[in-house]
Amino acid sequence: MRRNYQQELDGIIARQGEKHPRLLLHSCCGPCSAPVLEYLTQYFDVTLFWYNPNIWPQEEFDRRLEAQRKLIRAMGLEKRVQVVCEPRNSEEWYRATEGLEREPEGGRRCTECFRLRLRNAAAYAADNGFDCFCSTLTLSRHKDPLRINALGEQFAEAFGIPWLPSEFKKRGRELRSKQLCEQYDIYRQDYCGCEYSVRKNLPEEISKEKNETEVQA
Repeated sequence: MRRNYQQELDGIIARQGEKHPRLLLHSCCGPCSAPVLEYLTQYFDVTLFWYNPNIWPQEEFDRRLEAQRKLIRAMGLEKRVQVVCEPRNSEEWYRATEGLEREPEGGRRCTECFRLRLRNAAAYAADNGFDCFCSTLTLSRHKDPLRINALGEQFAEAFGIPWLPSEFKKRGRELRSKQLCEQYDIYRQDYCGCEYSVRKNLPEEISKEKNETEVQA
């Protein structure tokens, strides 16, 4: 039987009572984080972790980060939700996904992308005394919650920091994301993030940016 991650999360929240554990929430983007923040800040002391080296190009990374900050201000959470922003560091992402350039969306390249981001979130949470960690990645219907939760649990065990199970798209939160973005005039991107999700038909030559980052490495 398929696990019900939302029910598991309900149970965790019920058991913690009036406590508000320290949660490190990895955010993939402002729109996905909107209903998740609205929900989780009721039960956790949330720090948002912005680590998304997959986002291409740099201008898009900056635009999405500003949308994230704008959302937190608009929701009145700037005094309650700290934002930890890691540099883009795209060369790390290219190394992790090398050889998977032609994979379809949702394939092995995406798995390695999730793996990289969740591993870094787990490491940061463990190193900085958080009680648990999770990710907004499960808000999107285009992303596999089974794969994301499995990776989260893998790194929870490796780093000794509990993973908060989730399937945030449940209970109408995808629609709520759109509503909040419209309400607060938040930029909603039209592609997942990496250059390969933009370039559906990858050109024969390696992209200029990838070439440059490999030279600098």
